Amino acid sequence: MAARLAAAMHRHGCDVNAVCPLRHPLTHVTGMGRIYPYGGISPTAGLQRAMRECRPDIVVPCDDGVVVHIHALYDSDPSLRAVIERSLGSPDSYSIVGNRYRLLSLAAEIGIRVPRTRKVTEPSELEEWHKNVSPRAVVKVDGGSGGNGVIISDSLKESIAAFREFRVPWSAATAWKRLVIDRDPLSLWLRRHSSVREVSVQEFIPGRPANSMVACWRGKLLGVVSVVVVAAEGPTGAATVVRVVRNEKMKNAAELIVSRLNLSGFFGLDFIMESGTGIPYLIEMNPRCTQLGHIELAGTGSLAGALCAALKGEPQQPPKNPVRSETIALFPQALNAGDACRRYIEASYHDLPSEDPQLMRELMQESWPRRQWPARLYHALKPPERADPTVFESLDAKAQTVA
Repeated sequence: MAARLAAAMHRHGCDVNAVCPLRHPLTHVTGMGRIYPYGGISPTAGLQRAMRECRPDIVVPCDDGVVVHIHALYDSDPSLRAVIERSLGSPDSYSIVGNRYRLLSLAAEIGIRVPRTRKVTEPSELEEWHKNVSPRAVVKVDGGSGGNGVIISDSLKESIAAFREFRVPWSAATAWKRLVIDRDPLSLWLRRHSSVREVSVQEFIPGRPANSMVACWRGKLLGVVSVVVVAAEGPTGAATVVRVVRNEKMKNAAELIVSRLNLSGFFGLDFIMESGTGIPYLIEMNPRCTQLGHIELAGTGSLAGALCAALKGEPQQPPKNPVRSETIALFPQALNAGDACRRYIEASYHDLPSEDPQLMRELMQESWPRRQWPARLYHALKPPERADPTVFESLDAKAQTVA
């Protein structure tokens, strides 16, 4: 995701530098500027140094943990506050965008349809939920992404088990595993600086997932790309095949949040399209770029192009190679989607970075952390769990849209 967005911003006339771990796909993007290491022992120093030396016009976070890290730098380093505020928007929004409960409370307040959601601090609150609200629930913890930190529960027992799992702070062993095996450069920092994570319970809305990626500048919406999920890595996992939709309710939700929080940069919104009605319910926000920013669509171009044009004070250029198909197989996720998704992938546009063969070769391999010998040894002893692919529509189905 980060590599594809960086390549797109470079094509639109930006000089792009990166802060990332060694061997990250960003290091394989043709035309990249300087690469700064994102270290695991003291990552704050690496990001701080890069921002001071590059003096960027804008910083684009590509990971939820990095957003937390940037917010911390805003508090600790006054010399970086101007660029952080320019990049992310008003500092008044920082305590809201990373908190699922506060974000959805704000969304409901400004007229966006959301599921019933409550904070949970003890198991008795879950008992009350299952008794008086719904026998089914979605239990979530702040700080998750890509489906991590979300459990669909069919009983009180399952909800309490999820709550207890989420409330346990990271152990030192878990943090070191994430650093050494998963190559997460923020794992030790997040363990040192995170308190007990906030858990919430949310009404289960029967339907299919959908999401929007948004580009904005100083509280103004620049563009939005919205999709419904055709296939994914499990019922709450990352999408592998999506269908582009033009949904006014999803766009209106994005515009209201951008304006109310005075945001800049990129962010994502996750929805559930209710079965039968097709009405989108906002279920959470990702306060960083998602996987749709580089895709060029006919008539609108890409979100990367929209933000780059705003930075340069120029009109957005028309797309050169727009995607003609409504259905897109995301790369490289679709490579390992399994037989259940094969027919859907074959019927879709393949989102290959063909303009950058070096990057395409890198992304066609197994993910870079799993190619390292510590990960190979670890997963030989403990194979990674893989969710069964989930398909949300038939091949001849048409996505529901609501004006």
